[in-house]
Amino acid sequence: AVCVHPEDDRFKNLHGKKVIVPLINRTVPLIQDEYVDREFGTGALKITPAHDIHDYEIGQKHNLQTIDIFNDDGTLNEAAELYIGQDRFEVRKQITKQLEKEGYIEKIEDYVNKVGFSERTNAVIEPKLSMQWFLKMGDLAKPALENVSNDTIRFFPRKFKNVYRHWMENVRDWNISRQLWWGQRIPAYYLPDSNDFVIAENIEIALELAKEKTGNSSLTEKDLRQDEDVLDTWFSSWLWPISVFNGINEPKNEEINYYYPTNDLVTGHDIIFFWIARMIISGYEYRQQLPFKNVYFTGMVRDKQGRKMSKQLGNSPDPIKLMEQYGADGVRIGMLLCSPAGGDLLYDDKLPEQGRNFGNKIWNAFRLVQQWQVDEKLEQPESAVKAISWFENKLNQTIETLDRQFVDYRISEAVMTIYKFFWDEFSAWYLEMVKPAYQMPIDAATLKKTNDFFDKILRILHPFMPFITEEIWQLLENREEGESIVTAAMPKKSNYDESLLANCEMVKEVISSIRKVKKDKNIPQREKIQLKIKSNNYNHQADSIIKKLGGVSEIEMVDQKIDGAAGFIIKSVEYFIPLGDLINKDEELAKLRKELDYTKGFLNSVTKKLSNERFVNNAPEKVVAIEKNKQSEAEAKIIALEEQIKGLK
Repeated sequence: AVCVHPEDDRFKNLHGKKVIVPLINRTVPLIQDEYVDREFGTGALKITPAHDIHDYEIGQKHNLQTIDIFNDDGTLNEAAELYIGQDRFEVRKQITKQLEKEGYIEKIEDYVNKVGFSERTNAVIEPKLSMQWFLKMGDLAKPALENVSNDTIRFFPRKFKNVYRHWMENVRDWNISRQLWWGQRIPAYYLPDSNDFVIAENIEIALELAKEKTGNSSLTEKDLRQDEDVLDTWFSSWLWPISVFNGINEPKNEEINYYYPTNDLVTGHDIIFFWIARMIISGYEYRQQLPFKNVYFTGMVRDKQGRKMSKQLGNSPDPIKLMEQYGADGVRIGMLLCSPAGGDLLYDDKLPEQGRNFGNKIWNAFRLVQQWQVDEKLEQPESAVKAISWFENKLNQTIETLDRQFVDYRISEAVMTIYKFFWDEFSAWYLEMVKPAYQMPIDAATLKKTNDFFDKILRILHPFMPFITEEIWQLLENREEGESIVTAAMPKKSNYDESLLANCEMVKEVISSIRKVKKDKNIPQREKIQLKIKSNNYNHQADSIIKKLGGVSEIEMVDQKIDGAAGFIIKSVEYFIPLGDLINKDEELAKLRKELDYTKGFLNSVTKKLSNERFVNNAPEKVVAIEKNKQSEAEAKIIALEEQIKGLK
C-alpha cells in the first residue's frame, strides 16, 4: 500500500483510490494512518509488510496483503516478478536506472538513515517475514511487572525501574526460535507429511505422543522430524536462578530451598529486558516467588569513542597486561572510582594508573608508620591527643556515611568516600599531626592508636582493594594462622561530635592559610612565624596542632589589627602574621582590595536572595539559616578587610 496521514489535505481527494506500482504495474490501495509524518518527504509512505517491522504492524492493522520478495540468500524470488534470482543490492541499482529511463524519477537526494549492521560480519540487516516460535508474554509478565512496581524487587539506580516498567507494560510475545546450528533444539516433532507436531522431551516420548495423536501405531522414530531451529540463548538463561541449584529437576532440594531467592544481582543495564525481566518472570511462573530481592545495574565500559568493547573492533584492553602493569587492585579501584552508578564509563589507561597511584599511597603510608621507633618513656604530646580525638570522630562519621551509601547501593559514591578519606584525612592530615620529628621516636599510645586506625581503614577498603589490604593487614601485627581480613568484622559506627569536627575543619583552614601566606611571601615552610589573632570567641583547643603543622612559634591574642602584617579571615576571626620588611605593601593592598570586591559581590548576592520573600517563605528553615549565616560572615569579613587595607596605607 501507499499510506498518507488522514488529515493531510493534499491527499484527501485520493482517499479510497488505488495506486499503480511502477514497472510491475501492481495495483495497491491508498490507505490513511496517523503513523505517517506529514512533514517528511512527500508525505506519502510506501508500506511493505514483509520487509519492515513498522510496515508489518500497519499491514496487520489495515489487513494488507503480505508479499515476501526475498529468498533466504537475499536474492529475489518469483513474487518480485522482475530480476528474479538476482542480488537485492544490484537489483536496487537496476531499478533506479529503469525508473529514470521510463521517466518516473522526479528527483534523487541523499538521506541519512539508520541502517542495522551485523556486529560480527558487518553485513546489512534487513527484516524478512518468516515462520518462528513465539511465547505469549501477556499473562506471564503481570507478576513480574507488579512486584517491581511495588518494590518487592528493588532496582538500583532507581531510574531503571521506569525503563523496566515501560517495557513490561508494552511487552510483546517472545520470539524464542533461532536459525543456528548450535544450541538447544526446539522439542517439536512434526508428523509425517504434515505441519502438525507434538512437543516432547525426547524422540521416544514424541513417538508415543505421535502414535496417540494420529492413531497410527506403526509409526517409527524415522517418521518424525524434529524442528531444526534452536532456542534463543536467553530462553535457557532465564531459568538460571533456578537451574543453577537443579531446581528444575528437583524443585524441593536442599540447595535451592536455602539459596533461592538470593539477595542481590549485579548486572549490566544493557540486558535488563533480555535477562533480568525474564528471570523475574520465570521465578514467579515456576516457583511462584521472586528470584532476587535487589538488582544493581552497572554501567558499560566503552572505548574513548563511546563504542562497546568487542572482539570484532579490537578495542578492548588486555586485562592480564593491565594487571601486570598496574596491579589487580589498581585496575579494580581505578575503574570503580570513575564508574557512576548505572552510567557508562569511557575507558582510558589513566584510570588504572590512578588506581595504582592510590595503592602506592597506601603502601607509603604503611611504610611511614612502620619506620617510627617507640620510646616507652615518652609522654603523649597534646597535639597527638587532639589529633586522635578528631580522627576518631572523623572515622565514625565516615563509617556512618559509608553505611548509608551501601544501604542505598551508591557503590561509586562509597568508593570515592573511602578514597578521599584515606588520601586527605588520614594521610594528608592525621599522619602529619602525629608524625614525630625527623629521626625522633614516637610515644607508644599514639603509635598503637594509629595502627588501630589503619586496621579499620583497611577493613573498610578491603571490598574495593582485596589484595593490598590483606597484605598490609597481615603485616600490621602478628596474626594467628588462617586469620584473614576477609573474615574480620567491618568497623561499626560510634557516636561522634559534630562541633569538634567543625572546629577541626576551621583549624585545617587556618593551617592551609598560614602555608599559603608563607608560599606567597617566599618564606620557607619550616621557618617559624608568630600568629596574632583578633577575636572575642576564639577556641584555643587546637593551638598545639596549628603550631606543629603551621610552623608557628607563638600564638597571641590581640585587640586590634597588626600593622605591616599579612592577614586572613576565617569565620569572622582575624589572623595576622607579622612579616616586617618581607611584605610588599603595594602587592598586599592589591590582593586585599581584590578580595574585598569579591566579598562585597558575594554579600550582594546573598542579601538579594534573602530579600526575596518567596525564597524566605518557601525554603526550609535550615537553608534560610545557612544563607543568613553567610550574610553575617561576609559583613564581618568586609569590615576586617577594610581595616587591614586602612592599616597598610
